[in-house]
Amino acid sequence: MASPYLEIQGLTKRIGHRVLFDNISFTVNEREHIGLIAKNGTGKSTLLSIIAGKEGDDGGKIVFRNGIKVGYLEQTPTLAPHEMEGKDEEFLQRYKQYLTQMKISAEEAQRTEAQLSGGQVKRIALSRVLAGEPDLLILDEPTNHLDLQMIEWMENMLSRSTMAILMVTHDRYFLDRICSSIIEMDNERIYTYRGNYSYYLEKRQERIDNMNAEIARANNLYRTELEWMRSTPCARSSKARYRIESFYELEKRAKQRIEERNVRLEMGGTYIGNKIFVMTNVCKAFGSRTILKDFNYNFTRYEKLGIVGNNGTGKSTFVKMLLGLEPHDSGTIDIGETVRFGYYSQQGMQFRDDQKVIDAVRDIAEYVDMGNGERLSASQFLQHFLFSPEEQHSYIYKLSGGERRRLYLCTVLMKAPNFLILDEPTNDLDIVTLQILEDYLKNFRGCLIIVSHDRYFMDRVVDHTLVFHGDGDIQDFPGSYSQYRLWKEQNDKQQPTEKTPAKEEKKPDGRNQNRARRLTFKERQEFNQLEQDIAALEDEKKRIEAALCGGTTSVDEITQMSKRLPTLSEELEAKELRWLELSEFA
Repeated sequence: MASPYLEIQGLTKRIGHRVLFDNISFTVNEREHIGLIAKNGTGKSTLLSIIAGKEGDDGGKIVFRNGIKVGYLEQTPTLAPHEMEGKDEEFLQRYKQYLTQMKISAEEAQRTEAQLSGGQVKRIALSRVLAGEPDLLILDEPTNHLDLQMIEWMENMLSRSTMAILMVTHDRYFLDRICSSIIEMDNERIYTYRGNYSYYLEKRQERIDNMNAEIARANNLYRTELEWMRSTPCARSSKARYRIESFYELEKRAKQRIEERNVRLEMGGTYIGNKIFVMTNVCKAFGSRTILKDFNYNFTRYEKLGIVGNNGTGKSTFVKMLLGLEPHDSGTIDIGETVRFGYYSQQGMQFRDDQKVIDAVRDIAEYVDMGNGERLSASQFLQHFLFSPEEQHSYIYKLSGGERRRLYLCTVLMKAPNFLILDEPTNDLDIVTLQILEDYLKNFRGCLIIVSHDRYFMDRVVDHTLVFHGDGDIQDFPGSYSQYRLWKEQNDKQQPTEKTPAKEEKKPDGRNQNRARRLTFKERQEFNQLEQDIAALEDEKKRIEAALCGGTTSVDEITQMSKRLPTLSEELEAKELRWLELSEFA
């Protein structure tokens, strides 16, 4: 039997007095695709860096199979020129092919790092790694700064790959579709799950339930043993020593804590009027590159809009114009008087490294109004964002990238905006934080615009989507991104091919036919029934999601619900798409 590609044996890492992981062990086998999951600040990136030989450890062994090639994509890669020195023709040919697939021109590949965007740097770095044909590929947040087209290309490529893969990612669709095993780092320990992300969620809950039951049993026994310890004289016989030693072991088990941090962030929000913003004939261009062309939009109250599109199509420019940070060339943008923006951007995070976490928040406010007369202190509010009282008094320079993002998000939301604009909010945030943010945004009593490449996040939060195709072509789709992709695939199949006879190409435009057509009696009945079915399925989905998050559902029920949820989502998508088709003629 072949040895594993990688064996981690008793690995330990500390930063100062802080233990990131202690005596952890796991293996990566040939062709195995593993996702590494942990909360921000628990050492995911550090672990990958140690395995890749970029950083030292404090004990343990890292053993690679003899002769295997390892490729490593850092979370924030750099393009060192010397990396390309001495490469043979076979490597350079593969490198050029990957650059082409990732939409990088030969001219762009020759630019310095300072002349490239974050997405371009990521694609060039990934091309270099893949061109080396590694046997083991180590990826740290590979989807950050990539647009949806590139993410989906990479997802398809890696899911079919025979390489062994060890990766950290917050993109749950990406994780679910590529990984066959999940490794969770929790409380300095490692837990391995032989299945995809959906399987991991189910089995992790079982582990937590079992652990809680074990702790409860230990506590019951501990109370009995504690009475014996208190009643036993100091001069104990040798026969009692074993029981005394067992008592201290029992005490450790009884005082364990499963820190789920299942906090729920709820804020009342500030009143927002009926007028939000109106864009009329707005135009914007950078030289020959058109961003908006006679664009019109009337944003409605409590609307939750997602913006997607390839890098460079103008998504961030659009929201900056709305905020007044970027001028538009012509047209008008009329903002309502009651609108109070909160803006989270990739460039907006600015903290002093010599400041403590709690002080950065207190500089904004000592207390936060949560609505309904409830006020939280800065410290209490930080706990909603998973900063323990101890972590609040850490210096900012000690925070990981994800912890800094979480702190930045906290400072944006604590100002109680009624219109949130979030530009790539999921980058560097862990899955636990994303789940809290998703729940908050779903119940947010205000307006919302999200620019994101995270499909799972968008699907859970937004009501409809603006798709930026480039050159001022913007499509308003009444649904989530996944619904848009499904609609587009079906629509593309119906489009005439190049081989379609000329007489068929001359048929009247389908959209003009749609305007004249009306629903038949049977279609009208179907349309009305679909509305009822969709409402019922949405209610069922909400009940299942609430039950899965509630912590009171039995293991058997969780299993059944986990099986039902994907089927339910598929049914809901199919009915919503059919409703959209019929609504064209209603």
